[in-house]
Amino acid sequence: MVEGRDFFVDELLERYKGQQVEPVSMRAEDTLFLMYTSGTTGRPKGAQHSTGGYLSYVTGTSKYYQDIHPDDTYWCFADIGWITGHSYIVYGPLALGTTSVMYEGVPTYPDAGRPWRIAEKLGVDIFHTAPTTIRMLRKLGPDEPAKYNYHFKTMTTVGEPIEPDVWRWYFNVVGKGEAAITDTWWLTETGGFLGSTLPGLEKMKPGSCGPTVLGLYGVLYDENGQEVPKGSGKAGNICMRNPWPGRMLTIWGQDERYISTYHAKYNRDPKSTDWHDWPWLAGDGAVQAADGYYRILGRIDDVINVAGHRLGTKELESAAIEVEEIAEAAAVPVIDELRGRAVEMYVSLKPGYPSDGVAQKVMAQIEKDIGKIARPKNVWIVADMPKTRSGKIMRRVIASISNFADIGDITTLANPDIVESVRQHVQSEKVSHGETPRKLSEQELAEIKAFGQAE
Repeated sequence: MVEGRDFFVDELLERYKGQQVEPVSMRAEDTLFLMYTSGTTGRPKGAQHSTGGYLSYVTGTSKYYQDIHPDDTYWCFADIGWITGHSYIVYGPLALGTTSVMYEGVPTYPDAGRPWRIAEKLGVDIFHTAPTTIRMLRKLGPDEPAKYNYHFKTMTTVGEPIEPDVWRWYFNVVGKGEAAITDTWWLTETGGFLGSTLPGLEKMKPGSCGPTVLGLYGVLYDENGQEVPKGSGKAGNICMRNPWPGRMLTIWGQDERYISTYHAKYNRDPKSTDWHDWPWLAGDGAVQAADGYYRILGRIDDVINVAGHRLGTKELESAAIEVEEIAEAAAVPVIDELRGRAVEMYVSLKPGYPSDGVAQKVMAQIEKDIGKIARPKNVWIVADMPKTRSGKIMRRVIASISNFADIGDITTLANPDIVESVRQHVQSEKVSHGETPRKLSEQELAEIKAFGQAE
């Protein structure tokens, strides 16, 4: 603590108790907050968000895409400390005057019925959470929602693409076939939703976030800057053609890094002051259907390149989860002398399901949905995946296990004990089948350590 700079909030509250503090007028582009993103390499990036633009954007998207009104009871079942919490627990819903539920704790304690009991007790009619949480609740309490008398009108999903099979459980079981799903795609840097469907006005499509939101114009570019036509079935890098109010102003203290990260790749003229020449690179790969709906494939850095074919991790994981027995799936790259890279799948089972024949089913489903080129080299059935405390699977850890690489720091994991049991299982099986660890190059090691780390 530095005198005059750092303060304990309880001391400040005591000092100002009972006082009326006049609000201070701020310019629209004054900095509201910084939100740091992890990034795959280098120092974290401080996304610098503005006062007026950010606030107007999260308020508008909350109203029109989540259908939030003052007489609703809204629950964003997420961590207030990340961008979803800032945008859609604090600023957007409170600006609309809605009653908000705030929850701190494990979603499944003391049992997997807890969220639905809270929803029933408090009369929640709008529910908002991440696919990670939905998968966890489906795995541990698939029949729990039916036990409680709540009724949602809309349900939002956020943070990563939601697999079609998980989407259907969310719609049919959690939403009881009554609630419209707002499947959103956006980033820390964007302030609010970039892709989604308007509830009740645009059709929902499992596995697709939908078109870009009102006022935004998306485009897919290939690596050479050529536009990828919709309906072609080809993947591209998704970009926004135009600026929007909620977008970050810059990276705090690093204007040049902001330009090089988000604009330089597809900029046509570095001297231009016309925004048409500065498409905004989101960092995600996507496919656009003929109807204009986008299917997000995951971070550009998380694409596995097998013999020249770019396979998105979410494509592979969505296919694996179509298998009835599978609760969770994670795809990772393995260094392969013939194909350059191969795919290995890690899967965990729903409670009570046997493991017999599951690996073969997963391989068959991936071949059916994507093609023979995507057939995994191995499918590993594990009791659980190494996860962060927010429930995200740490793919760099299992990628390191598959490649006999150093696992690195796992002290921040919610379940670090699972790592050693997974490592022993996978690596002993590989060795017993004649696979010996090979020395990886510095570039290969860097790739494995960075895998799954993009924000």
